[in-house]
Amino acid sequence: MDRWLWAVRLTKTRPDAAAACRGGHVRVNDKPAKPATTVVPGDEVRLRVGGTTKIFDVVRVIQKRVGAPDAATCYVDRTPKPPPETAIPVARRDRGTGRPTKRERRVLDAFRSRQEP
Repeated sequence: MDRWLWAVRLTKTRPDAAAACRGGHVRVNDKPAKPATTVVPGDEVRLRVGGTTKIFDVVRVIQKRVGAPDAATCYVDRTPKPPPETAIPVARRDRGTGRPTKRERRVLDAFRSRQEP
């Protein structure tokens, strides 16, 4: 498992791949994977990286590290797209207008109090 993760460039180094397996960040067919777990074409690999879980289907098993274009043909990425972030409106003042007046400060404070949940 660790060799395949490293060979298809899902982890930067092989020790990183082994540490991810030992730390419980890698699952094969919904079972925790050890570094020595073997993978075969058709397996589903879930890899948790940076707080997000990535899902891959194994297409081809390789043992040696290859170039990125060749490595991309060894798996199918089925990771769902992240949900779009909602933009929160922010009160802005024109640059160079100086400090807000007392009236403008009250308007800004009222606007901010309505935005807080």
